Amino acid sequence: MTIAIGNDHAGTEYKFEIIKHLEEKGHKVLNFGTDSNGSMDYPDAIHPTADAVESGKAALGVILCGSGNGAQMTANKHQGIRAALCWNKELVELTRQHNNANILTIPARFVSLQQAIGFVDVFLNTEFEGGRHQNRVDKISCAG
Repeated sequence: MTIAIGNDHAGTEYKFEIIKHLEEKGHKVLNFGTDSNGSMDYPDAIHPTADAVESGKAALGVILCGSGNGAQMTANKHQGIRAALCWNKELVELTRQHNNANILTIPARFVSLQQAIGFVDVFLNTEFEGGRHQNRVDKISCAG
């Protein structure tokens, strides 16, 4: 599976470890994030990540910033994106099952690296349930 990843300076350390983890599992990773700890504007990394998922170049995405809020807000400006900010495994599982989230947003300053990697695994291995949830997901986009 191809996974897009984007991050600002607060998520750089986690991003490298997540990429390593994903590649060890046989996934291809498209890296749109900064490789530096120097301050940068998160939209510069998040928009290309969302574009890759929205266009189908990547099946799913992972984005990281300090709180996760700015990254999630930016990604969700894209009509085909359903980015979910998650800080525990239950939220990750539910957002895939019920919301068919296609981008996982991780608040790097509020979770451990071990938790973040676990979230990625849950995100990739949880399927959308469809059914009653499909109608709701269909109503998320504002596009006419």
